[in-house]
Amino acid sequence: MDDLDRVFIPHGLIMDRTERLARDILKDMGGHHIVALCVLKGGYKFFADLLDFIKALNRNTEQSIPLTVDFIRLKSYCNDQSTGQIRVIGGDDFGTLTGKNVLIVEDIIDTGRTMQTLLSMLKDYKPNMVKVASLLVKRTPRSVGYRPDYIGFEIPDEFVVGYALDYNEYFRDLNHICVINNHGKEKYKNNCA
Repeated sequence: MDDLDRVFIPHGLIMDRTERLARDILKDMGGHHIVALCVLKGGYKFFADLLDFIKALNRNTEQSIPLTVDFIRLKSYCNDQSTGQIRVIGGDDFGTLTGKNVLIVEDIIDTGRTMQTLLSMLKDYKPNMVKVASLLVKRTPRSVGYRPDYIGFEIPDEFVVGYALDYNEYFRDLNHICVINNHGKEKYKNNCA
């Protein structure tokens, strides 16, 4: 494809790592009702696959752990740049999380500002525990130093798409995580004014 530089993480590797994360999450959070909070839109494939693995592992244990799901959408990007401003779109009734064990499932941590803002918002609702699983963490000089509890892959400071990660709503349908090239960025660029 002319718009992509290369396949960065193949689908099989994503699935292997996601299964390992599911095991780690169950080990740490098991025995407690878990509310899994999906950060849309980019996190939906990772969320679905991670929960499938958690449910499969849960079926094979002596004590089944209750699992419920909720969704939130956060917007902080214009094209390939984090704006530093976080907008919560829908799913902003966090009152249901009071006293619960919450697992936030995110596609990518870039600077970490978005997640820090979300965690700060959630604190006001006094959940019992909050853990964050992110498929990707970007190594970038713009990072505020935030690190999630569960990390799929650490990646260099490149803009990636696929496996539900997008560039202005394009490329979500790819099975692999790929690096978009400058031609692709220019072709699908939005006017964010």
